[in-house]
Amino acid sequence: MKMLSAGVTDVGIKRTRNEDNLLTLGDENVYAVAYGMGGHSSGEIASQIAVEGIANFFKATRQDEEITWPYKMDKNRPYDENRFIMSIKLANLRIFEASQREARYRGMGTTIAGMNFVDGDVLIAHVGDSRVYRIRNGQITQITEDHSLLNDYIKAKKLTPEEIENFPHKNVIVRALGMKETVLVDLSRHPLQEGDLFLACSDGLSGMVTDEQLLDVSQRTPDLEQAAKTMVEMANKAGGVDNITVILSRVNSL
Repeated sequence: MKMLSAGVTDVGIKRTRNEDNLLTLGDENVYAVAYGMGGHSSGEIASQIAVEGIANFFKATRQDEEITWPYKMDKNRPYDENRFIMSIKLANLRIFEASQREARYRGMGTTIAGMNFVDGDVLIAHVGDSRVYRIRNGQITQITEDHSLLNDYIKAKKLTPEEIENFPHKNVIVRALGMKETVLVDLSRHPLQEGDLFLACSDGLSGMVTDEQLLDVSQRTPDLEQAAKTMVEMANKAGGVDNITVILSRVNSL
């Protein structure tokens, strides 16, 4: 499987510090976006621990498949799915432990939205409201489901478009890495097609740029690095109220 990938992260217009981090681990075809939270520098620390933790676990298990894992495997899932979930659970534990050790890191956390391309499939794992989209045959599909208060209300109360637009707590998420000692990771598996394009991003992008605009850029701009930069520029032109991170990964051949 040959992948083409590009990633960009930007502080945005309103913020003075970029607390996002991204992971592009080409050897393992693992890519992830982390949106850090916690104020001061702790959000940046949390997102950095997340991406480094995932990368380190993949590197360690590549060198030694018999290495002891910190949690039991789910017998209903294959090895590659367990491996991806375990890397995120371990990253969560590292963030939680750091927040317990140092008062300045208390309450820090991060979202994670990751992709692992394996054997003609893509594994999508996420916690929080950072997203993964698939662009195929001129259509864009959001694969992940936001772990947010707004999404919970939408599912429970079926809010009108006007109520959704005016919802006062859009940035409140209900699940994140680092909040507790353990975390529930959502993971799904999807078969790939030649030419599929996957977009992982923090809500600094998805909250400022519509899905239709993201689709338009991806179709007009075949160069992935330029497409990613254009998406960031669009988010900034729309206000750039948050940090902006995007990774684009295209299936070049199977």
